[in-house]
Amino acid sequence: MSNLLKNEEDLILMQSLVSGEAVNVNLSNLSRALGKHRNTIRKKVEKLFNHKILDRPVFRFPGLYQYYPLLIDLQLDLPKTPQDRKKFENWVKEDPYIFAAFSSRQGDYDTILFVYHKDITNFQIYMESLPSILKSQYGLSEEGANFNSSTTYFSNQRIIKYDPNSGIHLIESDFKAKGELTLNGHPLDIVDIEIMKQLVDGNGIKANYAALCEKTGLHRKTVEKRIASLLKKNILATPICRFPNYFVPPNYVLTYSLFEIKKSKEKIIREIVQDPYIPIGYKVLHGKYNILLFGNHHSIGSHLRWEENYREKFPDAIGSASITYLSPQMTISFDRKIVGLSLIKNKMNALRGKRLRETMELQS
Repeated sequence: MSNLLKNEEDLILMQSLVSGEAVNVNLSNLSRALGKHRNTIRKKVEKLFNHKILDRPVFRFPGLYQYYPLLIDLQLDLPKTPQDRKKFENWVKEDPYIFAAFSSRQGDYDTILFVYHKDITNFQIYMESLPSILKSQYGLSEEGANFNSSTTYFSNQRIIKYDPNSGIHLIESDFKAKGELTLNGHPLDIVDIEIMKQLVDGNGIKANYAALCEKTGLHRKTVEKRIASLLKKNILATPICRFPNYFVPPNYVLTYSLFEIKKSKEKIIREIVQDPYIPIGYKVLHGKYNILLFGNHHSIGSHLRWEENYREKFPDAIGSASITYLSPQMTISFDRKIVGLSLIKNKMNALRGKRLRETMELQS
């Protein structure tokens, strides 16, 4: 990873692929796979994007976890005045480490930020610098820029399940059960569901090699080899479409849950891996809790039934639980892509700065 981030041409490719700038839906491929006319597919795909049911395709960036092995739950209170709150939210949406932020009515604080970082030392330095950044760059008042907070650390190296698009199974199940489904004001039909299933699995998506060659100045064969190398090293992964809120389908409730598993831990983990309600899970050590789960549910009632089902299936195995419900209305920001692109941009700037210094040294 460290060597890769010192190669400017690879970084330029990554920027175009992770942003989605050089990634397209292959309409002809989808048309053949689904047996529908290309124009029908094109119109339906655009509606899914325009109604923010799916995001446009991007290459995944699993290498981000190598560089940022910490997931941090940072809880704090928003500033008191409306002016400071607006400025604070602008910072949240632009910060290069925050991938999701929610208002919360549970616990001691009113805001939850999910943050990726390199290590605890760097995170603490970052936190110490925040009041100055909030005042100088975002114009917050002295009072608004200083806040109390609570921090919990988890390891991105201890993920037991990573399937951000598992919510597509809930969407399909709801559609079949009801015979209809409307998301973000857009009524879906069976063709929409089939298109979504294809796109979240990465089918019918391609890199735009002409755009990549133009941006890098490299030959197509060279670009293909470099992308193949990035994929082989698990720095990048094949392109897919995601939900706009990353691993939460539109209109669904996100649950952020810590569980105490007393026994049958491996059996429960195997169940979690197959569970469409759980897109992401971690092994953790946090007080009495040893499992962290992000879940998708239709409602709080749906989640309660889901939890009860686990307790019945694994009697006396599940102890205490700490559940936080985060509805779509509570979302302040949800954009993992900004973290990856900020990392890539910073590495590119560092390389260019180093090259400039070396040139000036040669000329002096």
